[in-house]
Amino acid sequence: RQPRPDRRAPPAARMILPIGDAPNVRGHVPWVTYLLIAANVAVFLLISMPLSEMRPPRGPLLDEYIRMLARAADSRAEFQQALRSITAYDLFVFQYGFRPASPSLTDLFTSMFLHAGFLHLFGNMLFLWIYGDNVEHRLGSIRYLLAYLGTGVAAVAFHVVSSPGSEVPMIGASGAISGILGFYFLFFRRNRVRLLFLLPPFLMQVFEVPARLVLGMYLVFDNLLPYLFAARDAGIAHGAHIGGFIAGLAAAWLMDRRQVEAQPHAFEAGPTPATIGESIAEAIDDEDFELAARSYFALPAHA
Repeated sequence: RQPRPDRRAPPAARMILPIGDAPNVRGHVPWVTYLLIAANVAVFLLISMPLSEMRPPRGPLLDEYIRMLARAADSRAEFQQALRSITAYDLFVFQYGFRPASPSLTDLFTSMFLHAGFLHLFGNMLFLWIYGDNVEHRLGSIRYLLAYLGTGVAAVAFHVVSSPGSEVPMIGASGAISGILGFYFLFFRRNRVRLLFLLPPFLMQVFEVPARLVLGMYLVFDNLLPYLFAARDAGIAHGAHIGGFIAGLAAAWLMDRRQVEAQPHAFEAGPTPATIGESIAEAIDDEDFELAARSYFALPAHA
Protein backbone atom coordinates (compact mmCIF):
# COMPACT_ATOMS: atom_id res chain seq x y z
CA ARG A 1 0.00 0.00 0.00
CA GLN A 2 1.53 3.28 -1.06
CA PRO A 3 1.08 6.12 1.46
CA ARG A 4 -1.69 8.22 -0.01
CA PRO A 5 -1.67 12.03 -0.06
CA ASP A 6 -4.02 13.67 2.40
CA ARG A 7 -7.07 14.53 0.34
CA ARG A 8 -9.26 17.52 1.06
CA ALA A 9 -12.44 15.95 -0.35
CA PRO A 10 -15.89 16.32 1.25
CA PRO A 11 -16.88 12.67 1.78
CA ALA A 12 -20.57 12.18 1.02
CA ALA A 13 -22.49 9.15 2.23
CA ARG A 14 -22.03 6.23 -0.14
CA MET A 15 -25.59 6.13 -1.44
CA ILE A 16 -26.70 9.72 -0.76
CA LEU A 17 -25.67 12.39 -3.24
CA PRO A 18 -26.47 16.12 -3.06
CA ILE A 19 -27.75 17.31 -6.43
CA GLY A 20 -28.90 20.89 -5.82
CA ASP A 21 -30.21 23.48 -3.41
CA ALA A 22 -33.06 25.98 -3.24
CA PRO A 23 -33.80 28.77 -3.50
CA ASN A 24 -31.25 30.19 -5.93
CA VAL A 25 -31.02 33.74 -7.22
CA ARG A 26 -32.36 33.99 -10.76
CA GLY A 27 -30.38 35.83 -13.38
CA HIS A 28 -27.08 35.70 -11.46
CA VAL A 29 -24.13 34.04 -13.19
CA PRO A 30 -21.51 32.86 -10.66
CA TRP A 31 -18.51 33.45 -12.88
CA VAL A 32 -15.86 32.91 -10.20
CA THR A 33 -17.40 29.57 -9.19
CA TYR A 34 -17.45 28.45 -12.82
CA LEU A 35 -13.85 29.59 -13.35
CA LEU A 36 -12.66 27.75 -10.24
CA ILE A 37 -14.39 24.56 -11.42
CA ALA A 38 -12.91 25.00 -14.91
CA ALA A 39 -9.40 25.52 -13.48
CA ASN A 40 -9.60 22.38 -11.33
CA VAL A 41 -10.92 20.27 -14.21
CA ALA A 42 -8.29 21.64 -16.60
CA VAL A 43 -5.46 20.76 -14.19
CA PHE A 44 -6.86 17.25 -13.82
CA LEU A 45 -7.21 16.69 -17.58
CA LEU A 46 -3.96 18.34 -18.66
CA ILE A 47 -1.64 17.37 -15.80
CA SER A 48 -3.01 14.74 -13.43
CA MET A 49 -4.28 12.23 -15.99
CA PRO A 50 -1.29 12.29 -18.38
CA LEU A 51 1.29 12.14 -15.58
CA SER A 52 -0.58 9.27 -13.90
CA GLU A 53 0.21 7.12 -16.96
CA MET A 54 3.92 7.98 -17.03
CA ARG A 55 6.83 6.41 -15.20
CA PRO A 56 8.71 8.77 -12.86
CA PRO A 57 11.90 10.37 -14.18
CA ARG A 58 15.08 9.52 -12.32
CA GLY A 59 16.71 12.24 -10.27
CA PRO A 60 17.04 13.79 -6.79
CA LEU A 61 13.27 14.27 -6.45
CA LEU A 62 12.62 10.56 -7.01
CA ASP A 63 15.31 9.66 -4.48
CA GLU A 64 13.73 11.98 -1.91
CA TYR A 65 10.30 10.52 -2.59
CA ILE A 66 11.60 6.96 -2.17
CA ARG A 67 13.18 7.90 1.16
CA MET A 68 9.81 9.29 2.28
CA LEU A 69 8.12 6.03 1.25
CA ALA A 70 10.66 4.03 3.22
CA ARG A 71 9.95 6.05 6.36
CA ALA A 72 6.17 5.84 5.90
CA ALA A 73 5.90 2.14 4.98
CA ASP A 74 4.90 -0.32 7.69
CA SER A 75 6.83 -3.23 6.21
CA ARG A 76 9.36 -4.12 3.55
CA ALA A 77 6.65 -5.77 1.44
CA GLU A 78 4.58 -2.59 1.54
CA PHE A 79 7.62 -0.53 0.57
CA GLN A 80 8.37 -2.81 -2.40
CA GLN A 81 4.76 -2.60 -3.58
CA ALA A 82 4.87 1.20 -3.33
CA LEU A 83 8.04 1.32 -5.40
CA ARG A 84 6.41 -0.65 -8.22
CA SER A 85 3.42 1.71 -8.44
CA ILE A 86 5.17 5.10 -8.48
CA THR A 87 4.09 7.39 -11.33
CA ALA A 88 5.25 10.77 -12.55
CA TYR A 89 2.12 12.28 -10.99
CA ASP A 90 3.18 10.97 -7.56
CA LEU A 91 6.36 13.02 -7.90
CA PHE A 92 4.38 16.03 -9.13
CA VAL A 93 2.11 15.81 -6.06
CA PHE A 94 5.15 15.34 -3.82
CA GLN A 95 6.66 18.49 -5.31
CA TYR A 96 3.57 20.74 -5.45
CA GLY A 97 1.29 19.34 -2.76
CA PHE A 98 1.56 20.97 0.65
CA ARG A 99 3.81 19.10 3.09
CA PRO A 100 3.81 20.34 6.71
CA ALA A 101 7.38 19.08 7.08
CA SER A 102 8.50 21.30 4.15
CA PRO A 103 6.05 24.24 4.01
CA SER A 104 6.06 26.45 0.94
CA LEU A 105 3.93 29.47 0.03
CA THR A 106 3.68 28.29 -3.58
CA ASP A 107 2.58 24.80 -2.54
CA LEU A 108 -0.05 26.35 -0.29
CA PHE A 109 -1.99 27.44 -3.39
CA THR A 110 -0.97 24.86 -6.00
CA SER A 111 -2.15 22.07 -3.70
CA MET A 112 -5.70 23.47 -3.90
CA PHE A 113 -5.89 22.56 -7.60
CA LEU A 114 -4.50 19.01 -7.45
CA HIS A 115 -6.65 15.90 -6.92
CA ALA A 116 -5.93 12.24 -6.27
CA GLY A 117 -8.40 10.90 -8.84
CA PHE A 118 -11.67 11.46 -10.67
CA LEU A 119 -13.93 10.75 -7.68
CA HIS A 120 -11.88 13.12 -5.53
CA LEU A 121 -12.30 15.86 -8.16
CA PHE A 122 -15.98 15.09 -8.77
CA GLY A 123 -16.94 15.28 -5.09
CA ASN A 124 -15.18 18.60 -4.61
CA MET A 125 -16.57 20.22 -7.74
CA LEU A 126 -20.11 19.00 -6.98
CA PHE A 127 -20.03 20.68 -3.57
CA LEU A 128 -18.57 23.87 -5.05
CA TRP A 129 -21.23 23.96 -7.79
CA ILE A 130 -24.12 23.46 -5.34
CA TYR A 131 -23.09 25.86 -2.60
CA GLY A 132 -20.69 28.30 -4.25
CA ASP A 133 -23.15 30.27 -6.41
CA ASN A 134 -25.24 31.46 -3.44
CA VAL A 135 -22.20 32.55 -1.47
CA GLU A 136 -20.70 34.30 -4.51
CA HIS A 137 -23.91 36.25 -5.03
CA ARG A 138 -23.96 37.30 -1.37
CA LEU A 139 -20.29 38.33 -1.18
CA GLY A 140 -19.67 39.57 -4.72
CA SER A 141 -17.08 38.06 -7.04
CA ILE A 142 -13.91 39.61 -5.60
CA ARG A 143 -14.74 39.03 -1.94
CA TYR A 144 -15.89 35.51 -2.79
CA LEU A 145 -12.56 34.67 -4.44
CA LEU A 146 -10.67 36.11 -1.47
CA ALA A 147 -12.91 34.12 0.90
CA TYR A 148 -12.25 30.93 -1.08
CA LEU A 149 -8.48 31.36 -1.03
CA GLY A 150 -8.40 32.68 2.54
CA THR A 151 -10.36 29.81 4.04
CA GLY A 152 -8.22 27.44 1.99
CA VAL A 153 -5.15 28.88 3.70
CA ALA A 154 -6.88 28.56 7.09
CA ALA A 155 -7.65 24.92 6.31
CA VAL A 156 -3.98 24.22 5.58
CA ALA A 157 -2.95 26.01 8.78
CA PHE A 158 -5.31 23.82 10.83
CA HIS A 159 -3.90 20.72 9.13
CA VAL A 160 -0.34 21.80 9.96
CA VAL A 161 -1.30 22.22 13.62
CA SER A 162 -3.06 18.84 13.70
CA SER A 163 -0.35 16.98 11.74
CA PRO A 164 2.94 18.77 12.43
CA GLY A 165 5.97 17.41 10.70
CA SER A 166 4.01 15.24 8.25
CA GLU A 167 5.90 14.43 5.06
CA VAL A 168 2.77 13.26 3.21
CA PRO A 169 1.57 15.95 0.77
CA MET A 170 -1.94 17.32 1.15
CA ILE A 171 -3.91 18.07 -2.02
CA GLY A 172 -7.46 18.98 -3.01
CA ALA A 173 -9.83 21.94 -3.09
CA SER A 174 -12.13 21.07 -0.22
CA GLY A 175 -10.27 22.96 2.49
CA ALA A 176 -11.37 26.07 0.60
CA ILE A 177 -14.74 24.55 -0.29
CA SER A 178 -15.36 23.72 3.38
CA GLY A 179 -14.82 27.43 4.05
CA ILE A 180 -17.51 28.26 1.51
CA LEU A 181 -19.79 25.76 3.30
CA GLY A 182 -19.20 27.69 6.51
CA PHE A 183 -20.35 30.90 4.81
CA TYR A 184 -23.37 29.09 3.40
CA PHE A 185 -24.29 27.65 6.82
CA LEU A 186 -24.61 31.12 8.34
CA PHE A 187 -25.91 33.12 5.37
CA PHE A 188 -28.56 30.71 4.04
CA ARG A 189 -30.16 29.23 7.12
CA ARG A 190 -33.54 28.64 5.45
CA ASN A 191 -32.25 26.99 2.27
CA ARG A 192 -32.87 23.34 1.50
CA VAL A 193 -30.66 20.78 -0.24
CA ARG A 194 -31.93 18.12 -2.64
CA LEU A 195 -30.45 14.72 -1.86
CA LEU A 196 -30.55 11.78 -4.25
CA PHE A 197 -30.94 8.53 -2.31
CA LEU A 198 -29.70 5.52 -4.27
CA LEU A 199 -30.27 1.87 -3.47
CA PRO A 200 -29.63 0.23 -6.85
CA PRO A 201 -31.45 -1.35 -8.51
CA PHE A 202 -34.53 -0.96 -6.32
CA LEU A 203 -34.80 2.66 -5.22
CA MET A 204 -33.94 6.14 -6.48
CA GLN A 205 -35.62 8.94 -4.57
CA VAL A 206 -34.99 12.68 -4.14
CA PHE A 207 -35.50 14.28 -0.73
CA GLU A 208 -35.34 17.92 0.32
CA VAL A 209 -33.52 18.44 3.61
CA PRO A 210 -32.69 21.69 5.48
CA ALA A 211 -29.26 22.87 4.36
CA ARG A 212 -28.10 23.42 7.93
CA LEU A 213 -28.87 19.80 8.77
CA VAL A 214 -26.88 18.54 5.77
CA LEU A 215 -23.90 20.79 6.49
CA GLY A 216 -24.03 20.08 10.20
CA MET A 217 -23.88 16.34 9.51
CA TYR A 218 -21.01 16.92 7.07
CA LEU A 219 -19.05 18.76 9.76
CA VAL A 220 -19.79 16.43 12.68
CA PHE A 221 -20.19 12.93 11.22
CA ASP A 222 -17.97 13.17 8.14
CA ASN A 223 -15.14 15.13 9.76
CA LEU A 224 -15.19 15.87 13.48
CA LEU A 225 -15.91 12.33 14.70
CA PRO A 226 -13.40 10.68 12.29
CA TYR A 227 -10.83 13.32 13.25
CA LEU A 228 -11.27 12.55 16.96
CA PHE A 229 -11.73 8.78 16.91
CA ALA A 230 -10.74 7.22 13.57
CA ALA A 231 -7.29 6.20 12.38
CA ARG A 232 -5.27 9.04 10.89
CA ASP A 233 -3.98 7.09 7.85
CA ALA A 234 -7.27 7.04 5.92
CA GLY A 235 -5.94 9.50 3.34
CA ILE A 236 -8.52 12.21 4.17
CA ALA A 237 -7.42 15.48 5.80
CA HIS A 238 -10.35 15.86 8.20
CA GLY A 239 -8.49 18.57 10.11
CA ALA A 240 -8.33 20.74 6.98
CA HIS A 241 -12.10 20.36 6.44
CA ILE A 242 -12.83 21.38 10.03
CA GLY A 243 -10.43 24.33 9.90
CA GLY A 244 -11.84 25.61 6.61
CA PHE A 245 -15.46 25.31 7.79
CA ILE A 246 -14.78 27.12 11.07
CA ALA A 247 -12.85 29.85 9.24
CA GLY A 248 -15.76 30.40 6.83
CA LEU A 249 -18.27 30.42 9.67
CA ALA A 250 -16.23 32.95 11.66
CA ALA A 251 -15.67 35.21 8.63
CA ALA A 252 -19.40 35.18 7.78
CA TRP A 253 -20.29 36.05 11.39
CA LEU A 254 -17.83 38.96 11.43
CA MET A 255 -19.24 40.29 8.15
CA ASP A 256 -22.77 40.15 9.54
CA ARG A 257 -21.72 41.94 12.73
CA ARG A 258 -20.00 44.73 10.81
CA GLN A 259 -23.08 45.19 8.63
CA VAL A 260 -25.31 45.43 11.71
CA GLU A 261 -22.97 47.95 13.34
CA ALA A 262 -22.79 50.03 10.15
CA GLN A 263 -26.59 50.06 9.60
CA PRO A 264 -28.22 49.28 12.96
CA HIS A 265 -31.67 50.61 12.02
CA ALA A 266 -31.88 48.29 9.01
CA PHE A 267 -31.68 45.29 11.34
CA GLU A 268 -34.13 46.35 14.05
CA ALA A 269 -36.80 43.75 14.72
CA GLY A 270 -40.09 44.40 12.94
CA PRO A 271 -43.53 43.14 13.87
CA THR A 272 -43.77 39.37 14.19
CA PRO A 273 -46.77 37.21 13.24
CA ALA A 274 -47.57 36.93 16.95
CA THR A 275 -47.73 40.68 17.50
CA ILE A 276 -49.70 41.16 14.28
CA GLY A 277 -52.10 38.48 15.51
CA GLU A 278 -52.62 40.43 18.72
CA SER A 279 -53.39 43.59 16.75
CA ILE A 280 -55.94 41.66 14.66
CA ALA A 281 -57.67 40.44 17.83
CA GLU A 282 -57.75 43.97 19.23
CA ALA A 283 -59.19 45.33 15.96
CA ILE A 284 -61.95 42.69 16.03
CA ASP A 285 -62.75 43.56 19.66
CA ASP A 286 -63.09 47.19 18.57
CA GLU A 287 -65.23 46.09 15.60
CA ASP A 288 -62.72 47.67 13.21
CA PHE A 289 -63.00 44.84 10.71
CA GLU A 290 -61.32 46.75 7.87
CA LEU A 291 -58.13 47.13 9.93
CA ALA A 292 -58.36 43.50 11.04
CA ALA A 293 -58.63 42.37 7.42
CA ARG A 294 -55.66 44.49 6.31
CA SER A 295 -53.55 43.13 9.19
CA TYR A 296 -54.58 39.57 8.40
CA PHE A 297 -53.57 39.79 4.75
CA ALA A 298 -50.25 41.39 5.78
CA LEU A 299 -49.26 38.15 7.53
CA PRO A 300 -46.69 35.91 5.78
CA ALA A 301 -48.22 32.97 3.95
CA HIS A 302 -46.87 30.38 6.40
CA ALA A 303 -48.53 32.19 9.34
